[in-house]
Amino acid sequence: MADGKSSSETAGKPIRCKAAICREAGEPLVIEEIMVAPPSPYEVRIRIICTSLCYSDITFWKLKVPPACFPRILGHEAVGVVESVGENVNEVAAGDVVIPVFLSECGECDDCCSKQSNLCSKFPFKLHPWMPRYESSRFTDLKGQTLYHFLFVSSFSEYTVVDVCHVVKIDPSIPPNRACLFGCCVATGVGAACKTAKVEAGSTVVIFGLGSIGLAVAKGAKLCGANRIIGVDVNPDKFEVAKKFGVTEFINSKECGDKSLSQVVKEMTGGGADYCFECVGMASLVQEAFASCRKGWGKTVVLGVDKPGAQLNLSSAEVLGSGKILTGSLYGGIKAKSDIPLLLKRYTDKELVVDEFVTHEVKFEDINKAFELLVGGKCIRCVIWMDK
Repeated sequence: MADGKSSSETAGKPIRCKAAICREAGEPLVIEEIMVAPPSPYEVRIRIICTSLCYSDITFWKLKVPPACFPRILGHEAVGVVESVGENVNEVAAGDVVIPVFLSECGECDDCCSKQSNLCSKFPFKLHPWMPRYESSRFTDLKGQTLYHFLFVSSFSEYTVVDVCHVVKIDPSIPPNRACLFGCCVATGVGAACKTAKVEAGSTVVIFGLGSIGLAVAKGAKLCGANRIIGVDVNPDKFEVAKKFGVTEFINSKECGDKSLSQVVKEMTGGGADYCFECVGMASLVQEAFASCRKGWGKTVVLGVDKPGAQLNLSSAEVLGSGKILTGSLYGGIKAKSDIPLLLKRYTDKELVVDEFVTHEVKFEDINKAFELLVGGKCIRCVIWMDK
């Protein structure tokens, strides 16, 4: 505990602890003492063990236009221990190890009860600065100023409050600096390949963008038995790294000459790839990925987060005449409470190896170093330890 007290002594009371606050777009985070309110009904207060930095945190750290808002506590890929729970919380209790997740699973709505969707309609995903059930924050600074939430998690704090629909109980024996990756990166990429695309054995996969999500897609495609996994990136140095994740071939998108990227892919694959994954967040690249898919059965899965208001420009004739599929995949199409335990089982069984993702680890007070590493392209995932 931040104050050394047991959960029985802190339950129902505000907790004073440290958090890394984003007060201005693009400025270094400021570590300050804050107050974290006790959980309201259906909420869980969590002591964060460690959190990793995702590029989505970077995107919203830089963003100066809505839905940007400041001051805010970023972070959404973490592992923690339940400190206390609010009324009507039965599925977790104080002392449980959990992963807080940005996508809800209420277990009651039509979507949560269906195998077809992971998009809860009772608590839909949105870029919301509050708790999902209440238009209010659980964070204030020591001057009483409200601090905004991020993706319903806000893990850059020693303590956070999360709705029970956003919490997954896990086996406490799993190393936290590996388990945290399943809160976003690994689950999104592996899920997109295995669950959204349903990559078939012997198929050809093209991954546009070899950041952490793209590398996780490669892991998933390899698990599914893909024969060729072609990585596309502007940085040729990424190919050697990507080989460890299952990528078999590489295209430097800056060296396509007078050909379009999709032309190069079609020539390499004899007409187009079976599956394409856009992992950058760029409308023009989504269009190239769609054009790179094979007619008749090609499937393009969009994972990258583009800037607000970005629009796709696809020919209606191409959509109608090509027979291809274009689909989005939020959190890899996985249902957090039911699928994360299955993915973690594949990890503990050594079927899904994730050690290569963690290239750096830092202490909480050095959180800005993690930002420098990721922005500079020097790491895949940097784990930030709250108390180590």
